[in-house]
Amino acid sequence: MRSSFVSALAITATLLFTGCNTIASGPAAPASSYAQASESVKKLIEQYNLEVVDYTYARSKLGNGMRSGAKAIFVDARPDRRYQASTIPSSIQIHDTEFKEHVVRLEGTPKDAEILVFCQGWDCAKSPKTARMLQEMGYTNVKLYQAGLPDWQSKDYIEVGTAVVKSAFDKNDAFIIDTRPYPKFIGETIPGAIAIPDTEFEKLKGRLPADKNTKIITFCAGYECHKSHAVAQKLIAMGYTDVSNYSAGLPGWKEAGYKTTKGGDVAVGGVELSKPFMGPVKKGLDVGSADGEWFNEVYKNLPKDVTIVDVRRADEREAGFVPGSVHASIEENSIEEFLAKLPKDGYIIFHCAAGGRAMEAQAKAKEGGFDNAVYLDAGVKCKGSECTFTINEPLDPSDW
Repeated sequence: MRSSFVSALAITATLLFTGCNTIASGPAAPASSYAQASESVKKLIEQYNLEVVDYTYARSKLGNGMRSGAKAIFVDARPDRRYQASTIPSSIQIHDTEFKEHVVRLEGTPKDAEILVFCQGWDCAKSPKTARMLQEMGYTNVKLYQAGLPDWQSKDYIEVGTAVVKSAFDKNDAFIIDTRPYPKFIGETIPGAIAIPDTEFEKLKGRLPADKNTKIITFCAGYECHKSHAVAQKLIAMGYTDVSNYSAGLPGWKEAGYKTTKGGDVAVGGVELSKPFMGPVKKGLDVGSADGEWFNEVYKNLPKDVTIVDVRRADEREAGFVPGSVHASIEENSIEEFLAKLPKDGYIIFHCAAGGRAMEAQAKAKEGGFDNAVYLDAGVKCKGSECTFTINEPLDPSDW
């Protein structure tokens, strides 16, 4: 859950309801698919010709758990407090009583995009009401997951907000897992968390609690980081029954002002690199990194012997990518396949969405004999060829 979605901008009723008289056509859902619903909810479902889907169908649309990887748009029609406490991963919040303020969250969404609306279960009328409003705005592929969050939570992992994680921290009643690379964990983490990076899960799963009913919360480097979703899904597959993902991650925890294991600000001014460049590439203060500010200035006009390698998944790259970069996913290839896709000459700068996978890629490349490879420790967001970079603080400034 992104906090920015909780305080949406207001827009006028004129903008909202222009051309809102067209109702999505299609057969009403068979009564057997919503037999558990209350009579009032059944009437709404039938009146609005809404198709009701079950958990299996909804789960098939989740993808990797992130908004960028979901195959449908999940809309949580519940009030703010419930949404902030827990929701289906990747969901945005649009509920009927604040529809005008919330629906701007679908701005730019194609009218034929698949939308799955849910709320607090079979007796909750907010989901069919919200679905109807979306129909009236011209959205033509709106479905109901009327069993809603209670059904989902009984079968799968959920997404929780900062307040839930803080409560678990205060009560010491959850097993908190940092899924980022180990150097990131050592540099700074949520107090009490243990390190189980997604890429080392099989090796480290012995650290997991024996009781499969233990409350577990996974996190990584924020909303653009997939690692915690990957571990959460592995935990569900292993039979753990109370798994949550803290999608805001360490950045969200810090933004809320809560303490971390970091013993104070890094005195980055106290370290000077005796050799600040590796060939044409300006080095960062962490071993193996590229200088983020330098990269931000020159990435559109890099020297010819420098290649930017995007190590994200293919679905992430589809939304946009750094101009001139090549693609070699660290997740979708074996290590041998990954190394074979790297340029054999010149210098390499790896990037991902939050910095963690790029760091891992640089380590694997170095092990594979690519000594002129560095990683960009930054959050990277691209739409088309336009990109923004949020540079992470150095973990362990060193003269390397």
